[in-house]
Amino acid sequence: MTLDFLKLLTPRGSSLMGLTIEGRRLEGIILSRGKGSLEAGQPFEALLSLDPLTNDPELVGQEIRNRLDEAGVHESRCAVGVPLNWALTLPVKLPEIPEEDVTSFLSIQSERGFPYGPEDLRTATSRCRSAKDGPYATLVAIPRDYLARLEQVLVAARLKPVSFSLLVAALQLPSAAESEGILTLVVGESRVDLQITCGGGVVALRSLEGAIETDNGHRQIDTDLLTREIRLTLGQLPAGFREAVTRIRVFGRTEWTQPLADEIAAIAGRMGLPVEVRLVAQVDGVDALASLPENAPPALVMALRSLEGNPTGFEFLPPKVSPWMELAARFSSRRILWSSVTAGAAVLLVLLAFLVQYTWLSILESRWHAIEPRVTEIDGMQQNVRKFRPWFDNSARTLTILKNLTQAFPEDGVVSVKTFEIKDLSEVSCSGVADDNQALLKLLDRLRAANHVEDVKVQSVRGKSPLQFTFDFHWSDGATHEN
Repeated sequence: MTLDFLKLLTPRGSSLMGLTIEGRRLEGIILSRGKGSLEAGQPFEALLSLDPLTNDPELVGQEIRNRLDEAGVHESRCAVGVPLNWALTLPVKLPEIPEEDVTSFLSIQSERGFPYGPEDLRTATSRCRSAKDGPYATLVAIPRDYLARLEQVLVAARLKPVSFSLLVAALQLPSAAESEGILTLVVGESRVDLQITCGGGVVALRSLEGAIETDNGHRQIDTDLLTREIRLTLGQLPAGFREAVTRIRVFGRTEWTQPLADEIAAIAGRMGLPVEVRLVAQVDGVDALASLPENAPPALVMALRSLEGNPTGFEFLPPKVSPWMELAARFSSRRILWSSVTAGAAVLLVLLAFLVQYTWLSILESRWHAIEPRVTEIDGMQQNVRKFRPWFDNSARTLTILKNLTQAFPEDGVVSVKTFEIKDLSEVSCSGVADDNQALLKLLDRLRAANHVEDVKVQSVRGKSPLQFTFDFHWSDGATHEN
């Protein structure tokens, strides 16, 4: 069972709210499914004091919730029209390559053409074809940070978004047959969104900021700017698409569009393109609604496209997988196959590691058995050497120490020895009698000058003339011995 089949089994809701956001202006309307028909509720609008893109999402969400409560709106599911000025666009000429390679090609072009990495963008694609210019694709990308922030705002407003799409594409579906050769203008509060559809898809998509000027509450279109931008957009199109544009279609609220219709018609006349001014009620599919408010906002179309399952081709809401779909996908045949292969590979690697370890240990053990008798014999010999070494010292260490000590004493007998002791064949202690202190000091000097004598220390001196003394020193010849 695939995810696509599970989506078909998932029932669609009976009502949905359409929302559009332009700057701080919020517009919406609820669309409900009745007995065999769709009914639109009363539209609502609000001017927010906080910007959804820059202010704290919790605060913006709470303000939206307050405005919805004031309007008596309790619907939570919503289809949202994402502002077109958030989007980045990139036209791409498609080479003659197999269809299965197109996705990879567009991914490479997206990474090269957009100023963000693929992981930072949510991208949608519209493909079109011209008999003269061949296949093209328009890549539309929105930063994931913008979408994540918008989703946080809606969640804070206790809303559940089911779609993030473009209003201009919802009003003029790129895939519809009647969209061929249409230059669409959507008049907003402070900007005009532009879309050109040819060859079954979108070939140009722009948001014209500053096209609408407001002076003391009077709205006026900047004809020079709009004319220039339209000409510039058309001039950037391949010749086949540019020649296919046959008319201009204008959408927007009645109070915004009608006062500007004459100015837009004048602009289109200079370009040789006829103009059609359309209201929401004239959008494809809206005429099937059982009831329609007199001044329905464009947000109605967002709800209509989502409720009827008629996508615009530009979906930016990250996919949400239901627990049932996730469970079914987990046990799908392909998933089980890959899980089994992965688990089998892991078990095989563990067994291989144990086999290698066992083989190496067996080799080492066989080598040990081969040399064990010789090692035992040599170890016994070393034990005997350590045991009997002190008894076989050929250096006559004691006599050597006594000889060097005797040579240090004066021959005239002014210094004589009473006791002499050697410990561990290295620590020597000597006591005796000297006629005076001067004789003792000469003896110590000669002893310090002797080879192998170290750390000569006087332990005690009693009397003056004669005097009794005791000193000791350390004998070192570079050899070690044991008792």
